[in-house]
Amino acid sequence: MNLPLFIARRYLFAKKSHNVINIISAISAIGMAIGTAALIIILSVYNGFDELVKSTLSNVEPDILIAPAKGKVFIPDGDAFKAIAEHPGVKDCYEVLEENVFLDYDEHQGVAKAKGVDESYEKDSPLIGHMTAGEFSLHKGQVPQMVAGAGLAYKMGMNPAFLSSATIYFPARDRNFSLANPAASIESVNMRPAGIFTVNQQIDEELMIVPLDQMRQLLGYEDEVSGIEIRVNDGMSQKDLHKTIRDMKKILGPEFKVLDRFQQNTSLYKMMRYEKAAIFLILIFIIIIIAFNIFGSLSMLIIEKKDDIETFRSIGATDKMLRRTFTLEGWLISILGLVAGLIIGTALVFLQYRFGFIKMPGNFLVSAYPVILQWQDILMTVVGVALVGYLIATIPVRNNITSEQRT
Repeated sequence: MNLPLFIARRYLFAKKSHNVINIISAISAIGMAIGTAALIIILSVYNGFDELVKSTLSNVEPDILIAPAKGKVFIPDGDAFKAIAEHPGVKDCYEVLEENVFLDYDEHQGVAKAKGVDESYEKDSPLIGHMTAGEFSLHKGQVPQMVAGAGLAYKMGMNPAFLSSATIYFPARDRNFSLANPAASIESVNMRPAGIFTVNQQIDEELMIVPLDQMRQLLGYEDEVSGIEIRVNDGMSQKDLHKTIRDMKKILGPEFKVLDRFQQNTSLYKMMRYEKAAIFLILIFIIIIIAFNIFGSLSMLIIEKKDDIETFRSIGATDKMLRRTFTLEGWLISILGLVAGLIIGTALVFLQYRFGFIKMPGNFLVSAYPVILQWQDILMTVVGVALVGYLIATIPVRNNITSEQRT
């Protein structure tokens, strides 16, 4: 039998002669429970928003992007690109050509990111389900059209119900700039806004989708593209996705980059990871402050049990055993709070996931706060809270039991 644990458990649940110790111990356990539940809930809410951001980005960012290792454009021709299109993991391939352009619409001017897409993208675009006005249509008969993000449309005063056309400008690649006649050094194309979409604030404020042929005409290209966007088969695992990327790298060689979603937007995904780590550390710091209640209750308990300590010493107990006993006493308080907090936190997350009783304010993509409970978060919470509780419990025990030994 583990004697220090047995004694610690008896002390924890036994009635103390000074009721204030019971109160402080209860407050300590409740505080640890609240801190633990807050960790579980807040990390789950963050996971929900994280997944929401990723899902919205997936409507613009492809599963895999093929881009040139050097330069901005390339011609997707040859057996290698045929092999890519016929790869068993590939669902769809789209040719795209992106560039920052100058936009003029109904006396409003601004800079935008224009993305030229081919006909297959127009038919199966994931943006079709995100239209807030008009429709996702890049051609009306033979007449080219464009669709724009909601933020860009608001800034430029665009409305699909109007007949006004937008003019897109870009410096001509094959002509030098002329101060005498600047207009001769600029290419332009005209097209009417057919629809407005919304994905997220950053994308909505800068992106517009145009036909690939008009984008090539504007930039002075014939068959060039800036990238090949690839959608993989539905339900593909991360392991299979990485295998598909490795296969494509072997097929294409070092002249091309094959990027997954994380590599396409490294700064965003890194920032999201750092934000989650910062949230975890801030909440752990709050738990450390709460855990100092254990310091107070344990110090008072050691003083109250002074006679018991002397009795244990007289029957052969070592200071090491006594320190272990009271450390376990303090640690058990934090463990009780940890267990209660885990139960409360996971229960609230489940109820929010199932019923969504806490609603999002205003008009948002979802009506209730999204939550996703991950086992990694539970493991980090258990390790973090348990470690904090143990370390805080060792401080009063080491000081007071040593002082008892000197007296």
